[in-house]
Amino acid sequence: MKPNSLTPTMFISLMAMAAITVIVRGALSIHPLHQFQFACLLLLGVVTSRLRVRLPGLTGNMSMNLPFLFLAIVQLSPFEAAAVAFASTLIQSLPKRGLQFRPTQLLFNVSTVTTAAGLAYLVFHEFDGRHGATGSPALVLAAVTYFVFNTLPVATIICLTEGAKIVRTWSGIMHLSFPYYVAGTGITSILTGKSGYMAWALSIGALPVMIGIYRSYCMYFGERAIERHGSTESCRLTKAAAAR
Repeated sequence: MKPNSLTPTMFISLMAMAAITVIVRGALSIHPLHQFQFACLLLLGVVTSRLRVRLPGLTGNMSMNLPFLFLAIVQLSPFEAAAVAFASTLIQSLPKRGLQFRPTQLLFNVSTVTTAAGLAYLVFHEFDGRHGATGSPALVLAAVTYFVFNTLPVATIICLTEGAKIVRTWSGIMHLSFPYYVAGTGITSILTGKSGYMAWALSIGALPVMIGIYRSYCMYFGERAIERHGSTESCRLTKAAAAR
């Protein structure tokens, strides 16, 4: 971040307060925990959070934990869903060995995802069985909510810290991540539609699917880098520069 930059600091503080509100609200409305469901989705969310894909041309990355986070939103309590979002994003934001740890970036990432998950939870459970939206339609509304409130703050902080144009930045994020959100929503819909509240148990079968999506994204972005730089060596150097 830019030194003495008050506006980004204020925005990150706002996101942190929103995340705290989500967690406190969930804690106040807590009921008996879904022990096995929660443990399974928490573990899967944390494991797949390390399957990270760096978005080319943008300061940020995307991990393969979305279906497990959506399952937590659909089937767990608000506190449990927030815990899955918090823990998986915390692990996702930890730098690889040898890279610099940035507490402010970690705080922003965790706050953004936790807030987005909390809002998506409210939308799903408000419309599921009400207002004529049930099952998949309610899930789609929740996924759209999560998508907007996860990507828009990222575009905003990039705009504030790097001077980029927010519309162009948000458009770039949406273009690169939209297929992933569609796939994540579809996988969640299939699991919940076929297995109901046993979806958490079958979610283990989604792990190979997310690994496949991860490898596809890596290959796609790798091919784009090769086309841009003209050789595999140039692609390797670009990835090394991005890692630094």
